[in-house]
Amino acid sequence: MFSSEDEIHHLGEGLMACSLRREEWTHTAHFAAALWLMRYRTELEPAIAMPGLIRAFNEAVGGVNSDTAGYHETITLASLRAARGVFDSFPADVLVWRIVNALMKTNFANPNWLLEYWTRDRLMSVDARRAWLEPDLKPLPF
Repeated sequence: MFSSEDEIHHLGEGLMACSLRREEWTHTAHFAAALWLMRYRTELEPAIAMPGLIRAFNEAVGGVNSDTAGYHETITLASLRAARGVFDSFPADVLVWRIVNALMKTNFANPNWLLEYWTRDRLMSVDARRAWLEPDLKPLPF
């Protein structure tokens, strides 16, 4: 859990500069960076900016973006939809660190939350990694 907006700025700015340590790029950090973009980089569309940011970060820390590792389009876009749904439910003056903390008290805190909507085979497919695939179990709630 976060206790200051500085922690959120560190993650958002660190992602953009590819200066985060690999171990800082957690499930929670993905959501924090997405919410940071939504609040502080409003000139960027998260669904357009985040893929390139994640790919660049992965490569900066020695990772790869391939058919089996690294950036995953369906997971990213679904997570951005979840983040936007939570973000939009708060008044504009609520600090992002509080929004991230609230989000992390929901089922989105579980990295496997997507398996409620997609079968594992569909979600982990090369097609889902390369491009958006609609859920095959039930529609997303947002």
